[in-house]
Amino acid sequence: MIVQVRPAQLQAWFEQLAADPGLAPLVLDVREPWELQTASIRAPQGFETLETLAIPMGSIPDQLAMLDKARPIACLCHHGMRSQRVAAFLAHHGFAQVANITGGIDAWSRELDSSVPLY
Repeated sequence: MIVQVRPAQLQAWFEQLAADPGLAPLVLDVREPWELQTASIRAPQGFETLETLAIPMGSIPDQLAMLDKARPIACLCHHGMRSQRVAAFLAHHGFAQVANITGGIDAWSRELDSSVPLY
């Protein structure tokens, strides 16, 4: 089962993991390029070590080797359905610390950063 994390709970989820301190948590944005142009996230206050990486969902299988299996990864899309599928795919391929950001970038805007446009 994939961990479901609301954007407002994401930092707490990253902190509870026993990951290597040298591995910054990753938000894997699986939306399409046009969506990234419409709305993108940035690290909010308290997330100084947060890194984001955008790989569209359809490209994940071809890009899998560029992701570190030891790194905590939280998947993000528009509302949380595509990211759920990607999180399950990653877990199936040996990624142990994977979560789905429930509500996606829409919830991110409502819970963490209202400057992120809703679409």
